[in-house]
Amino acid sequence: MTQQGVRWTAEQVLALAPDATSRKAGSKLGAAGPWSEAGTSDEGTVWGLCKGSGSKPYQTVIDVADSAGPAYKCSCPSRKFPCKHALGLLLLWAGDDTAVPSGQAPDWAEQWLAGRRTRAAERTTRTDAASGATSADPEAARRRAERRADRITAGAAELEQRLTDLFRGGLAAAEQAGYALWEETAARMVDAQAPGLAARVRELGAIPGSGPGWPVRLLEECALLHLLDQGWLRRDRLPDVLAATVRSRIGLPGSPDGPPVRDRWLALAQYDTSDSRLTTRRIWLHGTDSGRTALLLSYGAAGRAPELSLPVGLTFEAEVSAYPGAGQLRAALGERFTAPEPIAVRPPGITPSEAAARYGAALRDDPWLDSYPVTLTRVIPTPAGDSWQLADTESDLALPLTPSALSRPGLWRLIALSGGTPVTVFGECGHRGFTPLTAWAEQPEGAQGAIGQAVALC
Repeated sequence: MTQQGVRWTAEQVLALAPDATSRKAGSKLGAAGPWSEAGTSDEGTVWGLCKGSGSKPYQTVIDVADSAGPAYKCSCPSRKFPCKHALGLLLLWAGDDTAVPSGQAPDWAEQWLAGRRTRAAERTTRTDAASGATSADPEAARRRAERRADRITAGAAELEQRLTDLFRGGLAAAEQAGYALWEETAARMVDAQAPGLAARVRELGAIPGSGPGWPVRLLEECALLHLLDQGWLRRDRLPDVLAATVRSRIGLPGSPDGPPVRDRWLALAQYDTSDSRLTTRRIWLHGTDSGRTALLLSYGAAGRAPELSLPVGLTFEAEVSAYPGAGQLRAALGERFTAPEPIAVRPPGITPSEAAARYGAALRDDPWLDSYPVTLTRVIPTPAGDSWQLADTESDLALPLTPSALSRPGLWRLIALSGGTPVTVFGECGHRGFTPLTAWAEQPEGAQGAIGQAVALC
């Protein structure tokens, strides 16, 4: 597998940054000035020495061909992955062939790569051993699953009673009780081993202070929580795929059960969400041959970026296996066969009205679905009062942007990319509106390639 000649764009590199501060700092290090002894190998390794404030330069090495996405090692003390030095080196590699020539990796870089290969082999051995131990005692596994199911059932019944008490006393009591009531209820759901219920309960606690109209929003979310409770309590009566969705929403771990789909997968978007406990990375993929959309999830401890990272706008050949559940798009990344490389193919686009209809259809399979991935074609960012919307060039219809999208710098990148002309936008369409994640400018008619390079908006 070779990376020679397949260098990423600056946008694809900056999309890997864990935050805006790292993106800015990494951009400053994307020039040849602070770097020495930089190089790259045909196997996809990039290395270099970066001058810092100390007497010794920082040793930075990156494996851009790693099967789980780029992997980084830097001797700087930063806890961010990638750090600003890794981002700067990647930017230099992406933009200047002469500054990062092909060559033989130094000993310190080779030692890191050898250690990674050894640890990967050990993890495979441990995973195989654990899988063998689990299959050797299926009865013990069944008893553990039954005990957890009993605890979840008790927690769901308790939550139903608490919702009943809330409505009996009136929604106004929720504002007076404050967040402590919901946090205590969420803790009870954690004790019941139902993290999905706990997360939804915590979200309820923030609604009474969310501004005008909060009673309606609280009622809606309580109704969805009640529906999930009842789905669990009556799971034996549900169709298998819907029961699998309920188990997933409750928070039970699952394993991919679909046959592996080998395809050339385009990394459509990547973004992180964090709370006090966990950082969750979402990566959207599009199968260029199968037409399938898949969601990869990766997790890191609070304040730490997850390890899985893929450059937006590049494609790679790999196997992807789907998780069970009605309407579920989550998948697991299996073996990768090629390194990421550019491709002219983009997901087929639809209109704003078709996007809303597609989200409505997805809700039939998963009523708890906040949004659904779609690609809009030939839309123009347009102001709408204090907000923005994506207007269809072929009709008078438009999709409003979500409040969260309005506060992101990606909105202004989208507006600048469009300049009042149609663009293609991939994002998530839901009941709160549309969140743009990646965009492509349409080239003038007759220009080579129908759509330009991907621009990450998140």
